[in-house]
Amino acid sequence: MNITVTEAAQKEVVNLIGSQESDIIGVRVKAEAVSPLQANYRLAFVASGQEEEDDTVTPFDGFNIYVDPESAPYAEHITLDFVDSLMGRGFKIENPNKVPPHLKGTAAEKIQNIIDEKINPSVAMHGGQISLIDVKDNKAYVQFGGGCQGCGMVDVTLKQGVEVLIKEAVPEIEEILDVTEHADGTNPYYQTSK
Repeated sequence: MNITVTEAAQKEVVNLIGSQESDIIGVRVKAEAVSPLQANYRLAFVASGQEEEDDTVTPFDGFNIYVDPESAPYAEHITLDFVDSLMGRGFKIENPNKVPPHLKGTAAEKIQNIIDEKINPSVAMHGGQISLIDVKDNKAYVQFGGGCQGCGMVDVTLKQGVEVLIKEAVPEIEEILDVTEHADGTNPYYQTSK
């Protein structure tokens, strides 16, 4: 794993490790995804015996950095720095990756990945699914199915959920268009009045 540690951060980690009573062998970087493109990072000391079998270990002078498999896509190419400014003192992690490694490829491939990993698991809880129909001229065409077809909340789902995730993951996409026939289908949510 390619991780950079600035001189200031390295010095501070070594100082902090030296001031601990227990046998600290390194620092764990934990990334908690807040979106497909961003994560919040936490740092924690790793004492001898706390390392995990599936950790990626990156050695530095005086300590190791440990990253678990879930955090790994968000930790590649990060820079660990230590800042001392008017706003306070502390560690800071910079991530130059706008798109984690699993979101590479064409716009359609990236959108499909977001639909598969982030969107469909959420809408499936309501019996729905979303399909990518086409990508043309910086526009993505999607179709709602199952419980989403004819749902009165489909505009909210599209504008506040689907559109936000897709535009964040694939910035070249300017518009997401719903091509669903909401009044049709074998079991649409929408029911016409009799």
